[in-house]
Amino acid sequence: MRRGLVHVLAWSLATGAAVTLSWWGVHTVMAGTAYDPPRALPITAADATTQESKPLASSTGRPSPSPSPSNKAQAKPSATSAPSLRPAPSPTPTPTASGQVKAYDTDGGRAVFSLGKADATLVSATPGAGWSMQVWKTESWIRVEFSSGADRVSVFCTWHDGPPHVEIGTY
Repeated sequence: MRRGLVHVLAWSLATGAAVTLSWWGVHTVMAGTAYDPPRALPITAADATTQESKPLASSTGRPSPSPSPSNKAQAKPSATSAPSLRPAPSPTPTPTASGQVKAYDTDGGRAVFSLGKADATLVSATPGAGWSMQVWKTESWIRVEFSSGADRVSVFCTWHDGPPHVEIGTY
C-alpha cells in the first residue's frame, strides 16, 4: 500500500512539474506577440436599420470577397523588387463612435481598420488560404503583412502627419 502511494505521489509531482513548465513556456512565447484580442464593434441606430440581416464580421468564416474588381487588381504582385504603394479605397465604410471601419481586401488577406480623425486601430486581419500574417504597431502607424513564399502584400495605415490613410504595397 505504501509503495503504491509513493508511486502516485511521484507521478503527481512529475505531472505537475511538466504542466507548469509547459504553461510557462507557452506564456513566455505568447507574451512577445503583437496579438490583440478581438473586440466587438458598437452598433449604431443607423446600422441596426440598414444592416439587420447582414453581419459585419464573422469569427468562424472567411469574409466574402468584395464585388468590386478594382480591389483585386490593386493587390496583384508586381514584377519589381521594390514595393508599389497606392491608396486603397474601402468598399463599404461603417461609421462607429470612434470613426469609420474600413476593410481592405488583397490577394493575401483582409485587413480591417477603425479610422478616427487623428488615429486608427486594427479591428481584424485575416490571411487568405495559404498565406501567413504578421502585424507591427507603433504610436503613429500599423502595418499588416501577408506572405506566401516570396510574395508579400503589406497594408500600411499611417497617421503621423495628418488623418489616417491606408496604402497597399505588393512586392
